Amino acid sequence: MRIGILGAGNMADALGTQWVRAGHEVMVGARRPERAAALAERIGAAAGGLDDAAAFGDVLLLAVHYAGALDTVRAAGALEGKVLIDCTNPTGPPDWTLHTGDGPSAAGRIAAAAPGAHVVKAFNLCHVDVWRLTPPVFGGRPLGVPLCGDDAAAVGAVERLVRDLGCAPLNGGGLARAGQLEATAAFMIGLWFGGADPATMVPPLEVAHGTGRPG
Repeated sequence: MRIGILGAGNMADALGTQWVRAGHEVMVGARRPERAAALAERIGAAAGGLDDAAAFGDVLLLAVHYAGALDTVRAAGALEGKVLIDCTNPTGPPDWTLHTGDGPSAAGRIAAAAPGAHVVKAFNLCHVDVWRLTPPVFGGRPLGVPLCGDDAAAVGAVERLVRDLGCAPLNGGGLARAGQLEATAAFMIGLWFGGADPATMVPPLEVAHGTGRPG
């Protein structure tokens, strides 16, 4: 698969490294050519500008902070027909509320800025160091990665990239549910920074729908 990465930061490094190892062709694009070139050399990828990476990839990873996401998408040029993975989180300290407020989700805004692209929300629930693990398996169970997208072929392409990390793709529904995934990330990050473990609030699957016993 040909993957263009828009951005040259930590998420670009972590996921790009894994996908190069899995045998994919990767190009890193950034506003600052020297940053793209340095990362590309480190992970064994090609380098270019944002528009170069966008033209190169059938699948694109938007790997920048949410504050710069819309400008990055616009600078990448025409993205019609491309699969565009949005791993951004529109939240931050000190209170970890959503910067998108009650408006459209980050993924929805990115889709509006990239007409014709097939946006898939993914990879936003975990710290970047989790994506560096080979593989991310905890307690013998591969990490689940929720995906939200409207185009079945686009979601299928991202599912393949999730499996290439040793993770398990989870069907999160259409892009309209991406806001729920973003809110989940904001809530979990707030708990983590407060010293709590969000994993303790999720019961095992066998009892998640009820035990079947009379109330």
